[in-house]
Amino acid sequence: MPVPNNILQNVQTYNEADLAYLQNYSCFIETSNKKYRDFQKANPANLGDIISFDKPPRFVANDGLEVSFQGVEQRVQQLKVDKARNVGINVTAQQLIFNVDDYMDRFGRGAIQELGAEIESDIATLCETSPYRFYGNGVTPISSFNQLGQMLAFFRNFGASLHDTKAYLSDVAIPDIVGTGLNQFVPESNEKLRNSWELGAFSKCSWYTSNLLPEHTSGSEGQAGVTLTVVSTTVDADGAVTAIEFSGTSAASDASSVAIHDRFQFQDNVAALPNIRFRTFIGHKPSASPVQFKSTAAAASTGASRVTVTIDPPLQATAGRNQNTTQAIVAGMQVKVLPSHRVGMVQSGNQLYAAIPPLPDCDPFKTSVVTDQETGCSLRLYTGAQFGQNLYGTVTDAIWGKTQVSDNALAIIFPV
Repeated sequence: MPVPNNILQNVQTYNEADLAYLQNYSCFIETSNKKYRDFQKANPANLGDIISFDKPPRFVANDGLEVSFQGVEQRVQQLKVDKARNVGINVTAQQLIFNVDDYMDRFGRGAIQELGAEIESDIATLCETSPYRFYGNGVTPISSFNQLGQMLAFFRNFGASLHDTKAYLSDVAIPDIVGTGLNQFVPESNEKLRNSWELGAFSKCSWYTSNLLPEHTSGSEGQAGVTLTVVSTTVDADGAVTAIEFSGTSAASDASSVAIHDRFQFQDNVAALPNIRFRTFIGHKPSASPVQFKSTAAAASTGASRVTVTIDPPLQATAGRNQNTTQAIVAGMQVKVLPSHRVGMVQSGNQLYAAIPPLPDCDPFKTSVVTDQETGCSLRLYTGAQFGQNLYGTVTDAIWGKTQVSDNALAIIFPV
């Protein structure tokens, strides 16, 4: 019986099938902006694995008709392709002879599920690392349409882009949410029913579900549920607060006092101090949104039960293009830290970026490099025999990078 050679001849066909399955399987991969998928070709002057792109500029409108000219501030963000994964499978000649169809259907699909989960879960980490604003307290479940509507109201109240709004929810929260308004979650078309992660549209937002949302482990302050009190601030040249010293930590000299990406919210009705709110991103007008921030690094408490937290975003009360709070941060103000939680995200403006560029050919091995022209996803599949070992190796691999413009994102906090 001759050994079938279709595994060597049809790697293109198998790779195309795997790519289609990858897109259907992964909502973050599918819905991310692939504008910079081929940034090497589109930007030949760009060397290396990093590309910089401009974020929307910010300005201030002045009173009257006499003009006070203002300089232009270029706001830049980077996208770095710094991740790589592969799945390699060995099979014998006998397995190819008798099980080639099952091999490419069952084993190939299993391989792409594993690779897809790695890429998908890595892109999903942006839910934890990018947004500085959030909805939810990590204790009360998000389980109703009213909560989703309120979440979108706060998201938009800040001044986020109104177009291309997408939200990513925890799969285990969906039954309770759907139970509060089953007739509201109706998929837009039969085509969307094919995607296991797509739920439909509600309140001008497309909703997706994932079992790969990241889990954030908070530092000691979040886990203890303490209230921290502002002692002092560190400001930059523009007067924006970039770090805050707090008193009242749960323990002295605690190396785990604050974890990177811990999230904080200023509390209302503290003594005689005014309540503080964000200003709108465009227009710089007082909003209804509470001032929130996240830590950019882990921090230890001191022997005096104090901790200094570097923050994102910088909080600026003085007038200017980057003004974002209604009140200055002063001693005595208080914040609460979120406990450990699972984190999803709502984002708009198509500013969740992923680049999954094509890899080179693996000559002399049979190689297929397939790029979907609609989504920009690329996979490489190559195969060859190991000389004298009665083994045929098949490898599926990919490289990728991701980034998110945090001003147009809001974390969704689910209890763990």
